[in-house]
Amino acid sequence: MSDAAYRGTHVRLDLLQFAPGTSAAVEAPESEEAVLVLLEGSVTFDGEIAYRESVFDTRATAVYLPPRAHVVVETSSEAELALATTVDCGLSMTGDHPTLVEPDQVTVHDRGQPGWQRAVHDVVADNVPAAQRLIVGETFNEPGQWSSFPPHKHDGADGEPALEEVYYFRFDNSDGFGFQGLYESDGPERAEFLRHGSVVGIPRGYHPVCAAPGYRLYYLWALVGAERRLAMYEDPAHRWLRD
Repeated sequence: MSDAAYRGTHVRLDLLQFAPGTSAAVEAPESEEAVLVLLEGSVTFDGEIAYRESVFDTRATAVYLPPRAHVVVETSSEAELALATTVDCGLSMTGDHPTLVEPDQVTVHDRGQPGWQRAVHDVVADNVPAAQRLIVGETFNEPGQWSSFPPHKHDGADGEPALEEVYYFRFDNSDGFGFQGLYESDGPERAEFLRHGSVVGIPRGYHPVCAAPGYRLYYLWALVGAERRLAMYEDPAHRWLRD
């Protein structure tokens, strides 16, 4: 496996690139679970065919891997995949075999209002009950729109389940850009300039995102927590936007 694009306290993200004609086994570590998501290319997962021209072309195909399970990836074109893995979770076995998630099994939610409208795709969530700690999905922002908005968090400080998260960004045009704010109520504040391929770890705090006008934005997200339940806590200062 290549060096991680991100490694946090409880979640790791690897971005894997395969040449045409590659055959490789991708395995979840002992006592950890993983989700492998096809980003681009033509592949088979243990003989099951999957194709995705780009993340904007169709819903994802993914494989959930319980601890020590593996899937054989074979490529007939150049392919890019993302591998999200739990870290230091000490999980028990949930079954010997991986679970294939096909595009029609991805749940799509249209969320927000004008100015913060986006499509949220649950790739590995309630549709994979065997998963113990890991939730994985994709969000699609139209040009000029915001997401993770009104600003929310899920670090457990206000009674919500504590979840660590990582975002991996892409744009429909490689010149595209956006911004992500990262802040806490009584803590540091910063903004990340987002380019095609940016990776941002979110261990705590609020984390709104915006896309520049003219550029459609995508991000893969992976969440890990002791309680596998996403219950977002919105910044009280901005809740009036929902009224």
